[in-house]
Amino acid sequence: MTKNNNKLQYGDFSALAADYAMNRPAYSPFVLNAILSLFHRDKCEDISCVDVGAGTGTWTRMLACKGCKTTAVEPNDEMRKHGSAFNCQHSIKWLKGSAEDTGLKSNTYDLVTMASSFHWTDYDRTVSEFSRILKQNGLFAALWNTRVIDDNPLLVKIENKFKELVPDLKRVSSGRSNFCDNLTNRLMTCGKFKDVLYLESHHTELQTQERFIGLWRSVNALQVQAGEKKFGLFIRFIEEQTSNIEFIEAKYLTRSWVAVK
Repeated sequence: MTKNNNKLQYGDFSALAADYAMNRPAYSPFVLNAILSLFHRDKCEDISCVDVGAGTGTWTRMLACKGCKTTAVEPNDEMRKHGSAFNCQHSIKWLKGSAEDTGLKSNTYDLVTMASSFHWTDYDRTVSEFSRILKQNGLFAALWNTRVIDDNPLLVKIENKFKELVPDLKRVSSGRSNFCDNLTNRLMTCGKFKDVLYLESHHTELQTQERFIGLWRSVNALQVQAGEKKFGLFIRFIEEQTSNIEFIEAKYLTRSWVAVK
């Protein structure tokens, strides 16, 4: 983990867990349905899933609410605590573990997922671990939610303000980051998977000012790069720009890579 002079460190969401749990957007239901349809099962209850790096469970709950038998693996105690506190009509088993060492049994799961977290891992150790715990012909799905701002002047203005404050900004966790640029080829050539499918779909959320700001507060990499003072200035700028807006229309692009063991 990379240290920084700020209080936050790259990849450590402990101080952000409450904002993360309350404000993170959902992923595309269309992508979720497409992934589950690949199993050709009559009932989702027959699909055993483990969501690794589950955070506070945004994607985990989507799996569980479809009826999948779902386990969440998350190394951060605060994230896991907030995630397990959310009620869902289907139970989720929460465990402490990492992508590199899940602590799970071999050849057990139909589906292993990582939602907005695969980029934080040791890639080689992670794909080996996922191959170990997946059943033969099981699926690994890595996915990210990417903001789509080009057709919304307000969101473009807010984005440009952050770049003004942090000119050397590097996107670490976005689905448009360098990590995703060659991901299909990396998965195909790692020796653990025999085929890869790419999926993407747009969806839109209407967010209150409180939730919109809370979402920005939940982003680790941006706060680490900006530092406390600049990030505070940025949040005040958002407050000013959205003070008279009831709902901010936020569009997302869910991008997913699905690999077959």
